[in-house]
Amino acid sequence: MDSPDVVSVAAGGDSMTSVADDLGVEVVLARRVRRVVSLVPSLTEAVAATCPETLVAATDWCSHPADLNVERVRGTKNPNVRRIVELAPDLVLCNQEENRRIDVERLRSAGIPVWVTRIETVPAAITSLTRLFTVALGVAVPSWLTEAESSWAAMPPAPARNAVIPIWRNPWMVVGRNTFAGDLARRLGLNLVHADRPDRYPRLTDDELTADIDLAVLPDEPYVFTETDGPDAFPGIPVALVEGRALTWYGPSLATARAVLADRIDRVR
Repeated sequence: MDSPDVVSVAAGGDSMTSVADDLGVEVVLARRVRRVVSLVPSLTEAVAATCPETLVAATDWCSHPADLNVERVRGTKNPNVRRIVELAPDLVLCNQEENRRIDVERLRSAGIPVWVTRIETVPAAITSLTRLFTVALGVAVPSWLTEAESSWAAMPPAPARNAVIPIWRNPWMVVGRNTFAGDLARRLGLNLVHADRPDRYPRLTDDELTADIDLAVLPDEPYVFTETDGPDAFPGIPVALVEGRALTWYGPSLATARAVLADRIDRVR
C-alpha cells in the first residue's frame, strides 16, 4: 500500500507516483528513480553516499565526496537549465534557501520533476532526508542518517556562551533566526546574540559584530575564514575556526558534526 505521501498515477502506460516535496508541491516521479541531478552540495553528498549509481550531475560547488565524478551543471544560483533538461533526469534536487525559484519553475515548465527541500533545524533535516530517500528515491534509510539522528537526539544544554557566527565579510553577515546553522549552534549550547533580528542573515557594522559576545565561530564557507582572515576582527575575544561543512551541511557530515564542532568550540576559552 502506498504511504499517505504517495499517490499512484498512470502516464503513458508507465508506472508513476505523485509525491509531495517539503513545500507540499506534488512531484510526479517514475516508480524507480534512476537519474538524479543535485543542485545542493549537501544533497549531492547524501545521494553519493547512499545511492551513487543514480547521480548523473551536480553543481560546481558540490565538493564532497572528493572523488565525485559526474557532469557539472554550473552553480546553485545559476544552473545550466538547458543542459539539465538535455540530461533527462528522473528527479532534480533543490533547496528552498540555496536555489532560485525561477530555476525550479523553468525546470518544471520543461517537464522535469523537481524535489525542493526545506531544512531549518536538525529534526527537519532528519525528517526531510528520510522522506527524500524512502519516498522519492525508494531506498532504505542510510546508516549515516540513523547515526546522525542518534548523535543529535540528546537535549541541547542551556546556552552557556553568547556567540556570533559570521558567514561573510565586507559586509559582515552572520547566522540569525530560523537557520539550520543557528539550530546547530543552539544544540551546542551557544546563544546567537543576533538571532532576535528580523533577517535570517543580518548585516552588521564592526561595532555590532563584537558587541555582547564571548565567542566568535568562524566557518571556512561560504566565506573562507582562516587564521589570518577573520580573527583579527575580534580582538580579545576567543575565536573558534570550524569546518563549514560540519556547521551548515545536512548530509553524512551530520553523523559526526556534533562531536567535531563541540571539540573545536570547547578548546576555545
